[in-house]
Amino acid sequence: MTDAAQVFMFESADGPLAYRDVGTGPPLVLLHGGFTDHRMWDDLVPLLTAGHRVIAPDARGHGRSANATKPFRPTDDLAALLRHLDTGPVVLVGMSMGGATAVDTTLEHPDLVRALVVSGAGITDPEDTDAWTLDIQKSWGGTLAAGDIDGWVDVFASVVAGPHRTLDEVDPEVVRRVREMARGTISKHTPDEPDRSVPVTDIPARAKSITVPVLAINGALDAAAQIAMADRLVDAVADGRTITVEGTAHYANMEQPRVFTKFLLEWLSDLPA
Repeated sequence: MTDAAQVFMFESADGPLAYRDVGTGPPLVLLHGGFTDHRMWDDLVPLLTAGHRVIAPDARGHGRSANATKPFRPTDDLAALLRHLDTGPVVLVGMSMGGATAVDTTLEHPDLVRALVVSGAGITDPEDTDAWTLDIQKSWGGTLAAGDIDGWVDVFASVVAGPHRTLDEVDPEVVRRVREMARGTISKHTPDEPDRSVPVTDIPARAKSITVPVLAINGALDAAAQIAMADRLVDAVADGRTITVEGTAHYANMEQPRVFTKFLLEWLSDLPA
């Protein structure tokens, strides 16, 4: 559980943004997935702070962070926070939506990034979507359109299991935590609220310019589309590597935090000083 004393607020140009900040050493920035918040990293933080300063923000509109009142780019929110904290170049570790923000930041604010780690994220290709993911997206949209928050949370939670398992085969505590975070974030928003996030463009073409080391940590049981996104990123960059966490799906960091951390720390130990 997050220690409340380690959570701070950054007064951005459009309301306060929450972030956890704990430990000392080279900075690691942990970016959560969509509709969750910084608590998805709670099991990893104690394992990482032995040798690192760990910063885990709540993205705008998620967790304790303010909703957007005007157009914004998540990468710019992150860059503003890191400059406020005077971190210097950091290692970005992003899961799903957080992985997309990490890639965007590496392209848009390269002076802030020392290395890049993604999990369940990478380079999107709308034409490369598996049947399971398409079905999830359809159910997700349908429950939201109907105002069925309970149904939407059920659909969201099913992603924890992925296409190759049922939720009965997943640690119920992981499912409970994901459901809690998702319900908290979706409850911050209204059905008629516009999406004010502005995407970074031309990612597939621009990814080839990424020169920092890149690691993709995939859950072996994740959807094929998610794994393919990470593979495209690793293939595009000059220094890319992939590691697989067996027996996990989209939330590999929550299902197997010690294994995830072991892979991450081993890779970090090989980075240039």
